[in-house]
Amino acid sequence: MLDTGEKLPAFSLPNQDGVVRTDADFRGKWLVLYVYPKDDTPGCTIQGRSFTATKADFDALHAVVVGLSADSVGSHKAFCEKFGFTIELLADPEERLLRALGVAQNEWKGMQFWERSTFLVDPHGVLRRMWLKVDPNGHEQVILSEIRSRQS
Repeated sequence: MLDTGEKLPAFSLPNQDGVVRTDADFRGKWLVLYVYPKDDTPGCTIQGRSFTATKADFDALHAVVVGLSADSVGSHKAFCEKFGFTIELLADPEERLLRALGVAQNEWKGMQFWERSTFLVDPHGVLRRMWLKVDPNGHEQVILSEIRSRQS
């Protein structure tokens, strides 16, 4: 697993609109990279809605929130449109970044899924904090508080 103080692995992945985003695109801002199991599931919907509702708060802190899952661009697009998300979702169907981050996999009802995790990356691309086995309820407030304390 990636450890605090290490650089975020290089990546090049499409977002929900098919626009390829790289790690370099986020330099100069705090990056909240949150890993979630599956589009259009209850916990993942809570997270997407919460991050969308607090997007202005993250913007004010020069932070960008980006979701990451193994779902496809099309699945991400439908998920964003269904719930009006204004955050980016990156598609990693080949699971390269997910594996590089060292995110754990779990099984539920015979399906494999990536464990809900969040990585806070500083403006220089260095991992500063990670949360594992995240509860999606109110997690965005925990992250906002962490960024505020690091900026003060």
